[in-house]
Amino acid sequence: MNTILITVKLAIITSVILLGVGIPIAFWLSRSKAKIKPIVDALVALPLVLPPTVLGFYLLLALSPGSWFGSLAVTVLGKPLVFSFEGLVIGSVLYSLPFMVYPVQSGMKGLSPRLYEAAQSLGKSNLQILWDVVLPNIRPSLLAGLVLTFAHTVGEFGVVLMIGGSIPGETRVASIAIYDEVEALNYSSANKYALILVGISFLALTLLYSGQKRINRFW
Repeated sequence: MNTILITVKLAIITSVILLGVGIPIAFWLSRSKAKIKPIVDALVALPLVLPPTVLGFYLLLALSPGSWFGSLAVTVLGKPLVFSFEGLVIGSVLYSLPFMVYPVQSGMKGLSPRLYEAAQSLGKSNLQILWDVVLPNIRPSLLAGLVLTFAHTVGEFGVVLMIGGSIPGETRVASIAIYDEVEALNYSSANKYALILVGISFLALTLLYSGQKRINRFW
């Protein structure tokens, strides 16, 4: 049960962090015409095409006590980030970033330019436009970003294995538990974890589709 709780806890924390981080990035990408926009787009999309083990390997190096960031984390937290739950959160946030940014960005691009023009004519700042105009009109996209991020984090394997290992009660999430049980030929235990993940993913997607319909009907 600890394994499932750690998995759900990781997915919730990652989704909440990415909601705060992904909205400003999506807003900038949907509005900006800066020359560096393609570079930012590529960086956001990189986790979609990189093998998880590659991202996990470089995160392992970056979070290890031998790096300046990892050394700073040891000083602040009193423990290394590698093979810790905090390290899993950092890895999950980076790995699931596009699953939050792109649904939100798509919703923002779908808004009429007249909404932005009207808000600007009233003297609203970009922050006010985002909060007062954009976010209330893209609630289905926000829900999609949250659900997809949650479901993707629940199913992570390569990244969490590289930076978290399989420490019971600390970093052993359900996807890792399935791998461990299969290696030990405990197929019945692996099946239990797998069924739980299927159930969680199914419920998340059901929430997404039913929630979007209700939001669309309300608005």
